[in-house]
Amino acid sequence: MLRRLAKSLLPESLVRRIRLSRDADRLLEAYYGPQLRAVKTTVLATGETHNFTYDLKDRNLRYLAETIAIVTDMSAPVIERYIQEGINDIALRTHVLADHKMPPRDLASPFGRRLGWYAVTRAIKPKVIVETGVERGHGAVMLCAALMRNTAEGHPGRYYGTDIDPQAGRLLSGPYAQIGKILYGDSIASLTALNETIDLFINDSDHSADYEYREYHVVAPKLSPKAIILGDNAHVTDKLALFAREKGRHFLFFREEPKDHWYPGAGIGISFL
Repeated sequence: MLRRLAKSLLPESLVRRIRLSRDADRLLEAYYGPQLRAVKTTVLATGETHNFTYDLKDRNLRYLAETIAIVTDMSAPVIERYIQEGINDIALRTHVLADHKMPPRDLASPFGRRLGWYAVTRAIKPKVIVETGVERGHGAVMLCAALMRNTAEGHPGRYYGTDIDPQAGRLLSGPYAQIGKILYGDSIASLTALNETIDLFINDSDHSADYEYREYHVVAPKLSPKAIILGDNAHVTDKLALFAREKGRHFLFFREEPKDHWYPGAGIGISFL
């Protein structure tokens, strides 16, 4: 009775706005409610406020394998084996999670989209990998683990990371430090001074669009004929896609889907010939 009376007294435009507001609330709950409710519990459980660790959904791992297969001109089952190899590397997983003050529970692998980095490294057997932006060193040890496997198969390679923070890269220790090195200082300056032919380049440093774009142009003359570029900022900017078009290269984007985590995920921009 009261609801019908209120509706009869209110202007139709206001009634419509109230109805739309309720619909919006229902949509918000349906699409984002579980993730929003999980933020506090996840942060308290892991202590992570950035560079989150999580598994990927099974479907997403399949999409990742199919994407990398196209990029490397290899079969998807082979790439799937490389991805599973990275997931099943107990020594690598233990090394990374030991660095956490509060290790995430029940993770098969804490690397998310970086499993794609691992698979690319195993597939193309690069002699030189360069990653700009190291932070704790999740990507660094993942890439070095793949290089160690390549070396055991007769395809040695080296990893170079760059970071402006002199404390970055603490995970690059033990056996991983034997195959990798961090160049401290401004990434543009480090890339300019680096006298190496690069087979795999990964941008993950200053996430401003202009700086990212500058990095691509600095490394362009240093790339080997079949070099692959992976961009960790492609879910935010289109600079790698623009660079790829300018240089006559292909571009693909893989969107990651974290499993049982509130973070919506980032992705991998891929430039290849």
